[in-house]
Amino acid sequence: MSQENDDKKPTIGTDPTLPATPDQFSARAQLAEPRGAETSGAEKPGPIVVGAAAFVLVLFALSFWVRSSVHGAGERIEHPQADLQPKVAVADNSEVAYCTPAFKTVLQRVLNSCGLVGTESRRGCQPADVKTFASISDDDFNALFTPLKDRGAVILFDEGKDDLDEGAKKLLEEKWEDRRGARYFFVVARASKSGTADANRALSHRRANSVMLDLQNVFHDPDLDKQVGLLWLGNEFAQLSKDYCDWPSSRDAAHGGAKATEKCSPETVNRSAFVSWVDCRL
Repeated sequence: MSQENDDKKPTIGTDPTLPATPDQFSARAQLAEPRGAETSGAEKPGPIVVGAAAFVLVLFALSFWVRSSVHGAGERIEHPQADLQPKVAVADNSEVAYCTPAFKTVLQRVLNSCGLVGTESRRGCQPADVKTFASISDDDFNALFTPLKDRGAVILFDEGKDDLDEGAKKLLEEKWEDRRGARYFFVVARASKSGTADANRALSHRRANSVMLDLQNVFHDPDLDKQVGLLWLGNEFAQLSKDYCDWPSSRDAAHGGAKATEKCSPETVNRSAFVSWVDCRL
């Protein structure tokens, strides 16, 4: 009886439900253990925790952006013209007094529009050009150049003429040689009210060219076209008042003008070309 029971007891290696060898005990034990049993220390955060943290970060960034946008909108409402105002040049403390932001703004427009910046050839500006780019009244345009009284001079012409007399050439050449490191030399030619607008525009253009030709003939500077800015205003824009009769001119006694005794008036002072180096830096 006992022998039969012994025969019925399963032996290692014969019962498929038991390990065949002692080594297989550990293998089966490992299979029975949970997957996370080998991991020591704190458990890794689950996907819910990671997602919640990402959501908080996105929400914070969005809140910051909305706050900045609202603040910017408030500034534009309080100061609606702030973004529309053009950037103006700032006067350097080391520059001369007349280099104000307003003067430098107009100067930059002249340089850009009259061919001294971004081009290889001289072009110049006529009245319509000046009215367009300067965006300034006649009186304000002249007022900008008023501080140049001691730096510049008025080259005078006979009525209807565009040739330079000896006094004009002498004064012009003195002013050119008094450069003092300046970069741009301006010639602003005009004509008086006598005659038609078209005729005076053409006359003032010839007067500006006479100044340019004299500088070319005397100084032979290869960079002259890049240094001289020509404006011819005819009688259409920025006529000079009698106050400019006090400026240094080619017909005052100091320069031995052929007609030094001629009485100055708004009519005569506008038969002219204003010349000057400009000391402002841009």
